[in-house]
Amino acid sequence: MRVFLSAKIRKQEFGRAVSQEDLSVIARTARIALGVRIAGKGLPPGTQLIKAYGTSPSGPKRVIYLLAVGDGDLFLLFYRDKTDPIGRNASTGNPAFRSALLKHLALLEEDIASANLEELPITTNP
Repeated sequence: MRVFLSAKIRKQEFGRAVSQEDLSVIARTARIALGVRIAGKGLPPGTQLIKAYGTSPSGPKRVIYLLAVGDGDLFLLFYRDKTDPIGRNASTGNPAFRSALLKHLALLEEDIASANLEELPITTNP
C-alpha cells in the first residue's frame, strides 16, 4: 500500500511541505483496517472514503483518505484538527464537509491528470 498526496491538496492542508511530525501521524493513520469507512456520493468508481483518527503533539487529528480499492493505495484528502469544522464532523451530513470533499476530489483529479502527485515516504501496514 502506498500513500499519495496531491500537490494542490498539500498546499491547502500543509502549506509548502509536510512536517516530520505530520508524516508520523500520517504513517500511524494510513491503515485501512483501523480506519472507518464513511459514505460519499460522487466518488470515483472503485474508491471509498476512509476516516482515521490520529494524535500529535499539537492535538488530535482527523485524516480522510480516498482508498483505491483495487490496489489498496491511499490518497490523502484532508488532514485537520479535531476542532476544525471538517475534522469535527467528517460526514456527508455536514454541508461544509460535502462542499470541501467535492473541491478536494476535483483538485486530486487535476493533479492525477497532470502527474502532480507525490508518494509520501512512509512505511504502512494494512
